[in-house]
This record gives sequence, structure tokens and C-alpha cells, in this order.
Amino acid sequence: MQNTLSKPAILKGVGLHSGREISLTMHPAEADSGIVFVRSDITDKDNIIPARWDRVADTQLCTVIANKDGVSVGTIEHLMSALRGCNIDNARIELDGAEVPVMDGSAMPFVKLIEQAGVAAQNVPRRALKILKEISVEKDGKQVTLRPADGAVFGGEIEFDHPQIGRQHFETRLLNGNFKHDIAQARTFGFLHEVEWMRSKGLARGGSLDNAIVLDRACIMNPEGLRFTNEFIRHKLLDAIGDLYLAGGAIIGAYDGTKAGHEMNNLILHALFADKDAYEWVEETAHNARQTTARASEKTMEIRACA
Repeated sequence: MQNTLSKPAILKGVGLHSGREISLTMHPAEADSGIVFVRSDITDKDNIIPARWDRVADTQLCTVIANKDGVSVGTIEHLMSALRGCNIDNARIELDGAEVPVMDGSAMPFVKLIEQAGVAAQNVPRRALKILKEISVEKDGKQVTLRPADGAVFGGEIEFDHPQIGRQHFETRLLNGNFKHDIAQARTFGFLHEVEWMRSKGLARGGSLDNAIVLDRACIMNPEGLRFTNEFIRHKLLDAIGDLYLAGGAIIGAYDGTKAGHEMNNLILHALFADKDAYEWVEETAHNARQTTARASEKTMEIRACA
């Protein structure tokens, strides 16, 4: 069944690039309405922006969506990831600025906001996007692949020429609270020279060690260190989960990203929807959801038994 929020919940924080305080309110929404952003500070034109893959306007520094009037909202990926991880199908996200607050750079503040609001089941089957065949995109040494799988699996690999990162691989299945435990706390990261360059261009005004992992040439500058030894790849998967939720529903299939980012995540959705034989929309009833969960749990137990 579809889910929405039980009641509104409010969060305030700083925009990563603008540096200004932004107020965000998550509201319940009707079944089949999906995730919609509303710019309450815009009153002279259309201020509603559906969270969809074909509304993505920019992927350079974050994921930005826009409507036909050019009204946009950016840095949506962490919130979208939390909504997917908490199985929220329908929500109206109202905010008084052009960015979702960055908070601590992870999805956990949004998970806590959803938990604060509570989850309300709706008596309408969930529509899920089932991957029917493997499809892949490549660009500049980066690659993203979607393939058929039982359930939702996200895996990936990154490689940076930095002693604190190197090559990292991680995979998780969105099942039994894995998102909250494995993914939600992983923070965004950047390099000191990149932060200095962005600030010279009037960007990253709200960035700090409180909302991102920052690395100089050799070290992690955050005094508290990392939350996971492989926090970097976990955050890349956090972004991917949020970016792919712009498909308009949960994906039943496996995602695999190599050196991927927001651009590649959007490109794979464009490639997927361009191939009508690569997917189908299915209704996820309570019965088949239990069957999928049971099969996935059995597979997980088998893997653990062999490890």
C-alpha cells in the first residue's frame, strides 16, 4: 500500500550554496499524487515542481528540478533519498527558498523528520517500476547500470587519488531498515580546493565542517572523523537512491554505479524510459510485498551463512 505522512513536520536549516536559512515543511498528500515541491516564496508564477526525472534542470553540484516557469529547487537528493528509504510515496514539500536545507550533509535529519511526522498507510496499491532487462549508460569513464533483481539493490564503486578514500565498494538492499542503518547517516564530501573555488564563485556559502566531510591534500579536516570507514561510497549510494526516486516510484531492480554522480543517475533514467521494453509499472500489493520481503530475507540469510 502507498504511504504518506500522518501530520505536517517542520525543519529549518541553511542552504548549502545560498548560506541563507530556509524553512521546510513536509505535508501529507493524497494517494497517487507523488512527491511535489512548493516554493512558498514565489507568488507571481507557478510555484509547484513535481519531483520527476524529466524535470531535472541541473546536475553539476547537486540535483536541481524546475517547472515550465523556470521556478526551481535544488539539493533535493538527500531528502528524496530519505523519502524513498522511509517508503513515503506521497508528500507535499513546502519551502521558502531555492534549496532544501543541507542540515548535517546526510539524510538522517530528514529520516528523523519523517519519524516525527509519522507514517500513514493509504488504501491504494503502490506502483513500482520493475526493471525487465539490463540497461547501461557510460560517459567519461563513469558508468551506471540497471538490471532485473528481486527487490531494490543499490551498489557502487568509487576511486579517488586521496589517501583517505582510495577505492571503495558497497552494496545494500532496501529492506528491514537497511537504509537507516547503512546509508542515511553518510555525509556529503568535498575537497578543500573545491570548496575554495566554489566560494570564489559565490557558491557553497553555507558549507562548513558541520554539514560536509572536507578533505585537504592528505587528511580529513573534520575533528570527529568519519561515521563509517567507507562513508564516501555510502553517501554516493545515498545520492543515487534519491536521484532514482525521481522515476516516480520505487524501483524493483539492481543499481550499480561506477564513479557515478547526479548526471549519470539522471542519464540512466532517461535511457530507461526511452526503452519501453526495459521496464513495466506493477502494483505492489500487501501480498506480493510480503512475498518479495520473504524471498529477499532468505537470500540475505543464505549470503550471511556462506560469509
